[in-house]
Amino acid sequence: MRLRYFLLFVAVLAAMGIAAKDDFTLLEKQKINIETPGLFDRSDAFSVDFAGYGVSDYCFPLPVGKARKAKDDYLEIVTTRGDAVKSMFSGTVRIAKNHPTLGNVVVVRHDNGLETVYGHNAQNLVAVGDRVKAGQTVAIVGGKGGLVYCTFAIMVNGGRINPEIIVSLNSHRLLQQTLQFRKSGFHVDISVMREERDVKALAIAAAKADPFAGKGKFSLNLANLNSGEWCYPLAGAKVISPYGSRGGRRHTGVDLKTRPNDNIVAAFDGVVTMSQVYSGYGKCIVIKHPNGIETLYSHNSKNLVKVGDYVKAGQVIALTGRTGRATTEHLHFECRINGRQFDPGKLFDHANHAVRMDLVTFTKTGKGISIKSEKNYMAKGK
Repeated sequence: MRLRYFLLFVAVLAAMGIAAKDDFTLLEKQKINIETPGLFDRSDAFSVDFAGYGVSDYCFPLPVGKARKAKDDYLEIVTTRGDAVKSMFSGTVRIAKNHPTLGNVVVVRHDNGLETVYGHNAQNLVAVGDRVKAGQTVAIVGGKGGLVYCTFAIMVNGGRINPEIIVSLNSHRLLQQTLQFRKSGFHVDISVMREERDVKALAIAAAKADPFAGKGKFSLNLANLNSGEWCYPLAGAKVISPYGSRGGRRHTGVDLKTRPNDNIVAAFDGVVTMSQVYSGYGKCIVIKHPNGIETLYSHNSKNLVKVGDYVKAGQVIALTGRTGRATTEHLHFECRINGRQFDPGKLFDHANHAVRMDLVTFTKTGKGISIKSEKNYMAKGK
Protein backbone atom coordinates (compact mmCIF):
# COMPACT_ATOMS: atom_id res chain seq x y z
CA MET A 1 0.00 0.00 0.00
CA ARG A 2 2.81 2.40 0.93
CA LEU A 3 4.53 1.65 -2.38
CA ARG A 4 1.28 2.40 -4.20
CA TYR A 5 0.94 5.80 -2.49
CA PHE A 6 4.62 6.55 -3.16
CA LEU A 7 4.22 5.81 -6.87
CA LEU A 8 1.08 7.97 -6.99
CA PHE A 9 3.00 10.80 -5.28
CA VAL A 10 5.82 10.53 -7.81
CA ALA A 11 3.30 10.61 -10.67
CA VAL A 12 1.68 13.76 -9.26
CA LEU A 13 5.09 15.45 -8.96
CA ALA A 14 5.92 14.48 -12.52
CA ALA A 15 2.62 15.89 -13.75
CA MET A 16 3.26 19.12 -11.85
CA GLY A 17 6.70 19.32 -13.43
CA ILE A 18 5.24 18.91 -16.89
CA ALA A 19 2.62 21.55 -16.18
CA ALA A 20 5.29 24.00 -14.99
CA LYS A 21 7.44 23.29 -18.03
CA ASP A 22 4.60 23.57 -20.59
CA ASP A 23 2.10 26.35 -19.95
CA PHE A 24 0.88 26.85 -23.53
CA THR A 25 -2.82 26.43 -24.31
CA LEU A 26 -3.96 23.62 -26.57
CA LEU A 27 -4.56 26.13 -29.38
CA GLU A 28 -1.04 27.56 -29.00
CA LYS A 29 0.39 24.05 -29.35
CA GLN A 30 -1.54 23.47 -32.57
CA LYS A 31 -1.94 26.79 -34.42
CA ILE A 32 1.20 28.35 -35.94
CA ASN A 33 -0.21 31.85 -36.52
CA ILE A 34 -1.64 32.90 -33.19
CA GLU A 35 -1.39 36.06 -31.11
CA THR A 36 1.15 36.05 -28.29
CA PRO A 37 -0.71 36.43 -24.97
CA GLY A 38 0.36 39.47 -22.96
CA LEU A 39 2.72 40.84 -25.63
CA PHE A 40 0.96 44.22 -25.77
CA ASP A 41 -0.75 44.21 -22.35
CA ARG A 42 1.42 46.95 -20.82
CA SER A 43 1.83 49.06 -23.94
CA ASP A 44 0.83 49.10 -27.58
CA ALA A 45 4.53 48.94 -28.55
CA PHE A 46 7.79 47.25 -27.58
CA SER A 47 11.37 47.59 -28.84
CA VAL A 48 14.24 45.19 -29.42
CA ASP A 49 17.81 46.49 -29.45
CA PHE A 50 19.58 44.04 -31.75
CA ALA A 51 22.71 46.22 -31.61
CA GLY A 52 23.23 44.96 -28.08
CA TYR A 53 23.19 41.28 -29.08
CA GLY A 54 26.44 39.35 -28.72
CA VAL A 55 27.57 36.31 -30.68
CA SER A 56 25.91 33.97 -28.15
CA ASP A 57 22.54 35.75 -28.43
CA TYR A 58 21.88 35.04 -32.12
CA CYS A 59 22.38 32.29 -34.70
CA PHE A 60 21.27 31.99 -38.30
CA PRO A 61 19.08 28.84 -38.57
CA LEU A 62 21.46 27.10 -41.01
CA PRO A 63 24.82 28.92 -40.76
CA VAL A 64 26.25 27.36 -43.95
CA GLY A 65 22.99 27.37 -45.88
CA LYS A 66 21.96 29.74 -48.66
CA ALA A 67 18.76 31.68 -48.09
CA ARG A 68 16.30 32.70 -50.76
CA LYS A 69 12.97 34.49 -50.50
CA ALA A 70 9.83 32.42 -50.92
CA LYS A 71 6.16 33.42 -50.84
CA ASP A 72 4.44 35.14 -47.92
CA ASP A 73 7.65 36.25 -46.14
CA TYR A 74 8.98 32.71 -45.83
CA LEU A 75 12.62 31.86 -46.49
CA GLU A 76 13.93 28.65 -47.99
CA ILE A 77 17.41 27.99 -46.59
CA VAL A 78 19.08 25.41 -48.82
CA THR A 79 21.85 23.24 -47.41
CA THR A 80 23.15 19.65 -47.35
CA ARG A 81 21.39 16.57 -46.01
CA GLY A 82 21.90 15.94 -42.30
CA ASP A 83 22.63 19.59 -41.43
CA ALA A 84 21.46 20.88 -38.03
CA VAL A 85 18.66 23.47 -37.78
CA LYS A 86 19.40 25.94 -34.99
CA SER A 87 17.27 28.28 -32.91
CA MET A 88 17.76 31.92 -33.92
CA PHE A 89 17.35 33.33 -30.38
CA SER A 90 16.78 31.89 -26.92
CA GLY A 91 13.23 30.94 -26.03
CA THR A 92 10.68 28.19 -25.42
CA VAL A 93 9.39 25.63 -27.93
CA ARG A 94 5.69 26.30 -28.56
CA ILE A 95 5.05 23.80 -31.36
CA ALA A 96 6.85 20.59 -32.33
CA LYS A 97 4.59 18.48 -34.54
CA ASN A 98 3.77 17.38 -38.07
CA HIS A 99 1.91 20.07 -39.98
CA PRO A 100 -0.22 19.56 -43.15
CA THR A 101 1.78 22.07 -45.24
CA LEU A 102 5.09 22.52 -43.34
CA GLY A 103 5.74 18.87 -42.48
CA ASN A 104 7.72 18.42 -39.27
CA VAL A 105 7.71 21.94 -37.87
CA VAL A 106 9.14 23.64 -34.78
CA VAL A 107 7.99 27.05 -33.53
CA VAL A 108 10.01 28.82 -30.85
CA ARG A 109 8.62 31.73 -28.82
CA HIS A 110 11.59 33.91 -27.98
CA ASP A 111 12.31 35.99 -24.92
CA ASN A 112 12.48 39.15 -27.06
CA GLY A 113 8.82 38.80 -28.13
CA LEU A 114 9.42 37.34 -31.58
CA GLU A 115 8.67 33.81 -32.77
CA THR A 116 10.49 31.74 -35.39
CA VAL A 117 9.23 28.87 -37.53
CA TYR A 118 11.38 25.97 -38.82
CA GLY A 119 9.54 23.73 -41.26
CA HIS A 120 10.03 20.67 -43.49
CA ASN A 121 12.42 19.09 -41.00
CA ALA A 122 13.53 15.50 -41.40
CA GLN A 123 13.31 15.15 -37.63
CA ASN A 124 12.32 17.44 -34.77
CA LEU A 125 14.72 17.19 -31.81
CA VAL A 126 12.79 19.24 -29.24
CA ALA A 127 9.43 19.00 -27.52
CA VAL A 128 6.81 21.57 -26.57
CA GLY A 129 7.92 23.47 -23.47
CA ASP A 130 11.65 22.86 -23.94
CA ARG A 131 13.89 25.83 -23.25
CA VAL A 132 16.42 26.40 -26.02
CA LYS A 133 19.37 28.73 -26.35
CA ALA A 134 20.37 30.71 -29.42
CA GLY A 135 22.34 28.33 -31.63
CA GLN A 136 20.91 25.18 -30.05
CA THR A 137 19.95 22.43 -32.52
CA VAL A 138 16.16 22.04 -32.71
CA ALA A 139 15.83 19.76 -35.76
CA ILE A 140 17.60 17.97 -38.59
CA VAL A 141 17.04 19.60 -41.95
CA GLY A 142 14.68 17.88 -44.35
CA GLY A 143 13.09 19.34 -47.46
CA LYS A 144 10.76 18.28 -50.22
CA GLY A 145 10.95 17.00 -53.78
CA GLY A 146 14.60 16.03 -53.57
CA LEU A 147 15.70 19.51 -52.40
CA VAL A 148 17.27 19.81 -48.92
CA TYR A 149 16.10 22.98 -47.18
CA CYS A 150 14.42 24.50 -44.14
CA THR A 151 11.31 26.66 -44.52
CA PHE A 152 11.88 29.53 -42.10
CA ALA A 153 9.83 32.50 -40.93
CA ILE A 154 9.90 35.22 -38.27
CA MET A 155 6.63 36.20 -36.61
CA VAL A 156 5.37 38.97 -34.34
CA ASN A 157 2.07 38.38 -32.56
CA GLY A 158 1.19 35.62 -35.00
CA GLY A 159 1.95 37.54 -38.19
CA ARG A 160 4.91 36.81 -40.45
CA ILE A 161 7.30 39.71 -41.12
CA ASN A 162 9.91 40.31 -43.78
CA PRO A 163 13.03 38.54 -42.41
CA GLU A 164 15.29 41.04 -44.18
CA ILE A 165 14.22 43.59 -41.56
CA ILE A 166 16.10 41.46 -39.01
CA VAL A 167 18.94 39.70 -40.87
CA SER A 168 21.08 39.99 -43.99
CA LEU A 169 20.25 37.04 -46.25
CA ASN A 170 23.69 37.11 -47.92
CA SER A 171 25.93 37.34 -44.86
CA HIS A 172 23.47 35.78 -42.33
CA ARG A 173 24.39 38.52 -39.88
CA LEU A 174 21.93 40.16 -37.48
CA LEU A 175 21.38 43.81 -38.44
CA GLN A 176 22.72 46.02 -35.66
CA GLN A 177 19.71 48.27 -35.09
CA THR A 178 16.83 48.96 -32.73
CA LEU A 179 13.35 48.06 -33.97
CA GLN A 180 10.00 49.12 -32.54
CA PHE A 181 6.96 46.85 -32.93
CA ARG A 182 3.66 48.74 -32.53
CA LYS A 183 0.23 47.13 -32.55
CA SER A 184 -2.16 48.81 -34.99
CA GLY A 185 -5.54 47.10 -35.06
CA PHE A 186 -4.95 43.54 -36.24
CA HIS A 187 -1.48 44.35 -37.57
CA VAL A 188 1.94 45.15 -36.13
CA ASP A 189 3.82 48.08 -37.62
CA ILE A 190 7.63 47.93 -37.54
CA SER A 191 9.89 50.97 -37.52
CA VAL A 192 13.64 51.47 -37.15
CA MET A 193 14.33 53.53 -34.05
CA ARG A 194 18.12 53.49 -34.33
CA GLU A 195 19.78 52.43 -37.57
CA GLU A 196 23.11 50.67 -37.96
CA ARG A 197 26.11 52.86 -37.23
CA ASP A 198 26.85 54.78 -40.42
CA VAL A 199 30.36 53.77 -41.47
CA LYS A 200 29.92 54.60 -45.14
CA ALA A 201 31.42 58.07 -44.77
CA LEU A 202 34.31 56.63 -42.78
CA ALA A 203 34.94 54.00 -45.43
CA ILE A 204 34.93 56.56 -48.25
CA ALA A 205 37.36 58.76 -46.35
CA ALA A 206 39.55 55.75 -45.59
CA ALA A 207 39.83 54.95 -49.30
CA LYS A 208 41.89 58.15 -49.71
CA ALA A 209 43.55 58.31 -46.29
CA ASP A 210 46.97 57.24 -45.06
CA PRO A 211 46.30 54.76 -42.21
CA PHE A 212 49.51 55.92 -40.50
CA ALA A 213 48.25 59.54 -40.60
CA GLY A 214 51.80 60.84 -40.89
CA LYS A 215 53.05 58.76 -37.95
CA GLY A 216 55.41 55.82 -37.81
CA LYS A 217 52.93 53.27 -36.50
CA PHE A 218 49.31 52.51 -35.89
CA SER A 219 47.44 49.71 -34.12
CA LEU A 220 44.33 47.74 -34.92
CA ASN A 221 42.57 46.08 -31.98
CA LEU A 222 40.68 43.16 -33.50
CA ALA A 223 39.09 42.40 -30.12
CA ASN A 224 36.98 45.55 -30.53
CA LEU A 225 35.20 44.18 -33.59
CA ASN A 226 31.60 43.09 -33.12
CA SER A 227 30.26 39.97 -34.84
CA GLY A 228 28.68 42.00 -37.66
CA GLU A 229 31.86 43.96 -38.42
CA TRP A 230 33.92 41.12 -39.89
CA CYS A 231 33.38 37.95 -41.88
CA TYR A 232 35.66 35.16 -43.06
CA PRO A 233 35.90 35.69 -46.85
CA LEU A 234 34.96 32.14 -47.92
CA ALA A 235 32.79 30.10 -45.55
CA GLY A 236 33.83 26.46 -45.13
CA ALA A 237 37.06 26.92 -47.06
CA LYS A 238 40.30 25.04 -46.60
CA VAL A 239 43.76 26.49 -47.23
CA ILE A 240 45.38 24.95 -50.32
CA SER A 241 48.35 27.33 -50.45
CA PRO A 242 49.47 29.49 -47.49
CA TYR A 243 51.09 32.91 -47.47
CA GLY A 244 54.87 32.97 -47.98
CA SER A 245 57.37 31.17 -50.15
CA ARG A 246 55.95 28.84 -52.81
CA GLY A 247 58.12 27.11 -55.39
CA GLY A 248 60.87 29.67 -55.01
CA ARG A 249 58.42 32.54 -55.45
CA ARG A 250 56.72 34.72 -52.88
CA HIS A 251 53.02 33.93 -52.50
CA THR A 252 51.46 37.26 -51.53
CA GLY A 253 48.21 35.90 -50.12
CA VAL A 254 46.46 32.72 -49.07
CA ASP A 255 44.55 30.42 -51.44
CA LEU A 256 41.19 29.22 -50.13
CA LYS A 257 39.10 26.51 -51.80
CA THR A 258 35.53 25.27 -51.53
CA ARG A 259 33.71 24.69 -54.84
CA PRO A 260 33.22 26.54 -58.14
CA ASN A 261 30.99 29.63 -58.11
CA ASP A 262 30.81 29.74 -54.31
CA ASN A 263 30.01 33.03 -52.57
CA ILE A 264 32.99 35.27 -51.74
CA VAL A 265 32.16 37.89 -49.10
CA ALA A 266 33.76 41.13 -47.92
CA ALA A 267 35.97 40.67 -44.86
CA PHE A 268 35.07 44.11 -43.42
CA ASP A 269 32.95 47.13 -44.32
CA GLY A 270 34.56 49.27 -47.01
CA VAL A 271 34.63 50.85 -50.45
CA VAL A 272 35.47 48.96 -53.65
CA THR A 273 38.57 50.57 -55.22
CA MET A 274 39.11 47.95 -57.96
CA SER A 275 36.82 45.55 -59.82
CA GLN A 276 38.30 44.35 -63.11
CA VAL A 277 40.52 41.83 -64.85
CA TYR A 278 44.02 42.44 -63.47
CA SER A 279 46.95 40.55 -65.02
CA GLY A 280 47.55 37.10 -63.48
CA TYR A 281 44.96 37.82 -60.78
CA GLY A 282 42.18 37.40 -63.33
CA LYS A 283 38.90 38.96 -62.23
CA CYS A 284 39.92 40.85 -59.13
CA ILE A 285 38.33 43.04 -56.43
CA VAL A 286 40.11 45.35 -53.97
CA ILE A 287 38.31 46.87 -50.99
CA LYS A 288 39.65 49.68 -48.76
CA HIS A 289 38.38 49.48 -45.18
CA PRO A 290 37.98 52.17 -42.48
CA ASN A 291 40.43 50.23 -40.27
CA GLY A 292 43.23 51.09 -42.72
CA ILE A 293 43.47 47.63 -44.28
CA GLU A 294 42.95 46.73 -47.93
CA THR A 295 41.74 43.28 -48.95
CA LEU A 296 42.03 41.67 -52.39
CA TYR A 297 39.91 38.84 -53.81
CA SER A 298 40.98 37.29 -57.12
CA HIS A 299 40.58 34.51 -59.74
CA ASN A 300 36.84 35.17 -59.50
CA SER A 301 34.46 33.73 -62.08
CA LYS A 302 32.24 36.79 -61.65
CA ASN A 303 32.60 40.14 -59.86
CA LEU A 304 29.32 41.33 -58.33
CA VAL A 305 30.37 44.85 -57.25
CA LYS A 306 31.86 47.86 -59.05
CA VAL A 307 34.34 50.60 -58.15
CA GLY A 308 32.81 53.05 -55.67
CA ASP A 309 30.35 50.57 -54.20
CA TYR A 310 30.07 50.61 -50.43
CA VAL A 311 29.94 47.05 -49.08
CA LYS A 312 29.22 45.58 -45.65
CA ALA A 313 31.15 42.82 -43.93
CA GLY A 314 29.68 39.52 -45.12
CA GLN A 315 28.16 40.96 -48.30
CA VAL A 316 28.60 38.69 -51.32
CA ILE A 317 30.98 40.48 -53.74
CA ALA A 318 32.07 37.74 -56.18
CA LEU A 319 31.95 34.04 -57.08
CA THR A 320 34.93 31.68 -56.94
CA GLY A 321 36.59 30.81 -60.24
CA ARG A 322 39.92 30.18 -61.97
CA THR A 323 40.40 33.29 -64.10
CA GLY A 324 43.92 34.60 -64.53
CA ARG A 325 46.86 32.40 -63.55
CA ALA A 326 45.07 29.59 -61.70
CA THR A 327 44.90 25.80 -62.03
CA THR A 328 41.73 25.25 -59.98
CA GLU A 329 38.71 27.22 -58.82
CA HIS A 330 39.64 29.01 -55.61
CA LEU A 331 39.91 32.39 -53.89
CA HIS A 332 43.28 34.12 -53.68
CA PHE A 333 42.86 36.42 -50.65
CA GLU A 334 45.34 39.17 -49.78
CA CYS A 335 45.65 41.73 -47.00
CA ARG A 336 47.56 44.97 -47.56
CA ILE A 337 48.65 48.02 -45.62
CA ASN A 338 49.83 51.07 -47.56
CA GLY A 339 49.89 48.86 -50.67
CA ARG A 340 52.19 46.25 -49.07
CA GLN A 341 50.95 42.69 -48.67
CA PHE A 342 51.09 40.96 -45.31
CA ASP A 343 50.03 37.55 -44.01
CA PRO A 344 46.20 37.35 -43.75
CA GLY A 345 46.84 34.98 -40.84
CA LYS A 346 47.67 38.08 -38.78
CA LEU A 347 43.96 38.91 -38.92
CA PHE A 348 42.20 35.58 -39.45
CA ASP A 349 42.54 32.09 -37.98
CA HIS A 350 41.98 29.96 -41.09
CA ALA A 351 41.42 26.71 -39.20
CA ASN A 352 38.47 28.13 -37.25
CA HIS A 353 37.32 30.70 -39.84
CA ALA A 354 37.48 33.31 -37.09
CA VAL A 355 38.95 36.76 -36.66
CA ARG A 356 41.80 36.88 -34.17
CA MET A 357 41.33 39.01 -31.07
CA ASP A 358 44.87 40.33 -31.14
CA LEU A 359 46.17 43.88 -30.93
CA VAL A 360 48.05 44.21 -34.23
CA THR A 361 50.61 47.01 -34.52
CA PHE A 362 52.01 48.13 -37.88
CA THR A 363 55.35 50.02 -37.78
CA LYS A 364 57.19 51.65 -40.66
CA THR A 365 60.79 50.37 -40.90
CA GLY A 366 62.61 52.15 -43.69
CA LYS A 367 60.82 51.13 -46.89
CA GLY A 368 59.09 48.20 -45.19
CA ILE A 369 56.45 47.67 -42.53
CA SER A 370 56.83 45.37 -39.54
CA ILE A 371 53.85 43.77 -37.84
CA LYS A 372 53.55 42.77 -34.18
CA SER A 373 50.62 40.87 -32.63
CA GLU A 374 49.85 40.78 -28.91
CA LYS A 375 47.63 38.10 -27.35
CA ASN A 376 46.45 35.13 -29.33
CA TYR A 377 42.97 33.84 -28.71
CA MET A 378 40.11 33.50 -31.13
CA ALA A 379 36.90 35.43 -31.44
CA LYS A 380 33.65 33.57 -31.57
CA GLY A 381 32.49 33.91 -35.14
CA LYS A 382 31.05 32.52 -38.31
